[in-house]
Amino acid sequence: MSITIYHNPACGTSRNVLALIRNSGEEPEIVEYLKAPPGRGRLVALIAAMGIPARDLLRRKGTPYDDLGLDNPGFSEDELIDLMLAHPILINRPIVETPLGARLCRPSEAVLDILPSPQQGAFRKEDGELVVDSAGRRVAPGEDAAQ
Repeated sequence: MSITIYHNPACGTSRNVLALIRNSGEEPEIVEYLKAPPGRGRLVALIAAMGIPARDLLRRKGTPYDDLGLDNPGFSEDELIDLMLAHPILINRPIVETPLGARLCRPSEAVLDILPSPQQGAFRKEDGELVVDSAGRRVAPGEDAAQ
C-alpha cells in the first residue's frame, strides 16, 4: 500500500497526521516538501486529486502571502502555482495521498477519511485531544470526557 505525506516536521498538525497514519499500521513515504518541493506537474496533480483550486492550498501564516499581495483575487491558477513553486512555504500542509484519495489534512483527523486501514488503538493529538478511542474508533469533538 502506498501512502505519501507532504510533511513539515515543525508543524504540529503535520506531526499529528503522520502519527495517525502510523497508528493505522502504515509507514508512509515522507516528503519534507520544504527541502524537496514538488515539481509543477506533481503540484498540479495533487491539486487536481484534492479537487480544490490552487488558492485553497495557500498558507498565509508565516509566509510571504501578504508581501506578495496574494489576497488579490486576480491571480490565475497558473500564477498561484508558480508562486507556490517559487516559495514552497506557501503550500499548506500536510497533504496526504493514499489509494483512497488525496487531501489537505487540516484538521489532522481529516486523514482518517482517506486511510485504507483502520486505526489500531487510541490516539491523542499533541495537545491532548482524543481523536481515536482505544477500540480504534473516531471520537467526536467533546466526547473525550469518558475516555
